[in-house]
Amino acid sequence: MALSPQRLSAWILTGVTVFALFVVGVLLIKGFLTRQPDDLPPSKADYRIKEIRLQEQGSGKVQWRLTADQAEVFEREGKTVMRKVVVTIQEPDRTWTVTGDEGLLLNATKDVELRKNVVLVGSDGLRLETTSLRWQAKERRVWTTDPVTIFRDGAMVRGQGLEAWMAEERIQVKGRLRATFSEKAAERSR
Repeated sequence: MALSPQRLSAWILTGVTVFALFVVGVLLIKGFLTRQPDDLPPSKADYRIKEIRLQEQGSGKVQWRLTADQAEVFEREGKTVMRKVVVTIQEPDRTWTVTGDEGLLLNATKDVELRKNVVLVGSDGLRLETTSLRWQAKERRVWTTDPVTIFRDGAMVRGQGLEAWMAEERIQVKGRLRATFSEKAAERSR
């Protein structure tokens, strides 16, 4: 059975179209697979840095270290936007580690804000979880207005916000509080 020229050209056109769609599909899939998930999308940052490390020591007592997987520096705005941030604070009698998925550093004041999955862990057993946490360097103050959950020695405290003044070693959990104490905590205190 012979094909007419019109039918033959229709079959060829269909074959070329299917092949072109296949090639475009392969190229799109390959493009998605080769893009690294940690790559930053294009931005207007002055600098883009991978694996940033900042460190400062004040009066020989308190030392802090900030590391991030990626950072974008915006010089005119005076800020640095970071991803996968870890801040470590070392004091003579304890160490604090704070992590967050995103961070913002104000370059002039060294004020820091961490956002998304923020967790603070102290060497003394304290653990704090929230969605954002801010550090004001000049006043040595930490605060958030987001819900917080604090764990320590079998106790759990939940509140709406937190404010801490490091120089005075004073912490205030705000809002309506809910505290839960386990029997393990009571046994340890005896």
